[in-house]
Amino acid sequence: MALWMVRGDKYGQYQSLALEKGFSYHFSQVSDLSNATSRETVLEIQRKARPDAKESQIRSWGAQLYAIVQRIQKDDLIAMPLKNRPQIAIGKATGPYQYRTDLGDVHHTVPVMWIRDDIPRTSFEQDLLYSLGSARTVCQVTRNNAEQRVLEILKGNKDPGFAVTKDKNLDIDEDENGEGVSTDIEQISRDQIMRHMEQHFKGHDLSRLVDAVLQAEGYITKFSPPGPDGGVDILAGRGALGFEGPKLCVQVKSSQFSSDVNILRSLKGIMQTFKADQGLLVSAHP
Repeated sequence: MALWMVRGDKYGQYQSLALEKGFSYHFSQVSDLSNATSRETVLEIQRKARPDAKESQIRSWGAQLYAIVQRIQKDDLIAMPLKNRPQIAIGKATGPYQYRTDLGDVHHTVPVMWIRDDIPRTSFEQDLLYSLGSARTVCQVTRNNAEQRVLEILKGNKDPGFAVTKDKNLDIDEDENGEGVSTDIEQISRDQIMRHMEQHFKGHDLSRLVDAVLQAEGYITKFSPPGPDGGVDILAGRGALGFEGPKLCVQVKSSQFSSDVNILRSLKGIMQTFKADQGLLVSAHP
């Protein structure tokens, strides 16, 4: 069993379609590759389809397409980092490559049964997130016993991690040519920030962090101490005494459980009680 990272398009517009229809995909102008049994054949088809592209681009695209066409096998694990929410979807490939014409401009696909589409990124240790942070569309994740660790996470257990030296902790994965796979530095930075917040700002300390951020933004705040707070953690306003608008009512949730619609409804009620112009809900988890 192998573990593959498949990334949606840049802005996530095909992400919902992939989750709904059950597939991983590669967006490409190349025609049906069902008869392409070798990597060199895929490269030649790429060269003909994109004659103006640089050879380095051709080889990168070809390697990813070849993975979709030949390398991903039935029962391999598929991980798809999701756009617009800090979660990762995990599934299993249920069959071989399919060239489809019923999905608009997405054609090169592998059928997938998605097992979970809501695993928080904070469930993964940093070295595994680093591997899942490849900037490529398709990449095999091979480092640090990644497959078994993802299986443990799917069971509801903690990521058991991997005992490695400091120098090896952020090793990157490689493609089939041994070339290093580039990473999404912005996402890696976000993951490290979230990990730091999770470790150092638990419980009421997260409210203190939010209070400090609001003060840095020029608000005058009233911070509720630990204990019953009447449903509001921070009241904030502008001006020398904090009486000027917009008046802001803040709720902070650091629980490991996701915030639901009832919390949002509660915040709206609290806004009316305190006659706040705006409400802010801060949650440590999606």
